[in-house]
Amino acid sequence: MGIPLIVSERSGPQITRRPLSVGCLIFAQMDQIDFTGPFEVLSRMPDTTVQIVGKEMATVRDMQGLQLIPEVSIVEAGTFDVLLVPGGYGQQALMRDEEVLGVIRKQVKMERILFSVCTGALLCGASGVLVGRQVTTHWSARHLMPYYGAVLADARVVVDGNIITAAGVTAGLDAALVLVSLLRGDAAAQEIQLAIEYAPNPVFHSGTPNSAPAEVLGSFQRKYDSIGAAREAEAIRYAAKDLR
Repeated sequence: MGIPLIVSERSGPQITRRPLSVGCLIFAQMDQIDFTGPFEVLSRMPDTTVQIVGKEMATVRDMQGLQLIPEVSIVEAGTFDVLLVPGGYGQQALMRDEEVLGVIRKQVKMERILFSVCTGALLCGASGVLVGRQVTTHWSARHLMPYYGAVLADARVVVDGNIITAAGVTAGLDAALVLVSLLRGDAAAQEIQLAIEYAPNPVFHSGTPNSAPAEVLGSFQRKYDSIGAAREAEAIRYAAKDLR
């Protein structure tokens, strides 16, 4: 069974031969696989340059303590053909950061590609660019997307015009391969998939709430309660602001 993929009435990116630039946003307490998974794919895309972008030129640590170093600051970065916005608990600290939100808005306004992974979709929502767009995100945050005016799609990868969203964490690999196929053709994406031997065959099948054992789901939800409540409160605040 293939990747569930939704393409809306807005056509997605088209195959091009021109050189492409990719910017990957990193921030403290992000989930590094949201970034490093797509990076592994997009950095192999033919005739493509990738830059790692931070708010400041300082090392950041992801949720598990891995150190990541930006190559360029947001102020210096300019605009990319593709902007990758990852998620992770650290996303919450940026939900009202106008510098970050402004970069996301500019990307969409200039009709460049915005690519969010996991709860990076919440950051994109806070920038106001998801209104009326079909999107997906991590299962724990899907119910929040309507607060940002987005149309929730039950899919692992969603393409709506120049906005591509991936579900939780590892879905970033799938979405990156979809993006390569759209920009460089199916063969280029398939060669990258072969090179990285991406042939998922998990030992367990508890990757979604529907397939996870009840005790596993309960354990996760107890650990997630605090950030989940904070995300919901921020989403409600955002929606109420728009109603004023």
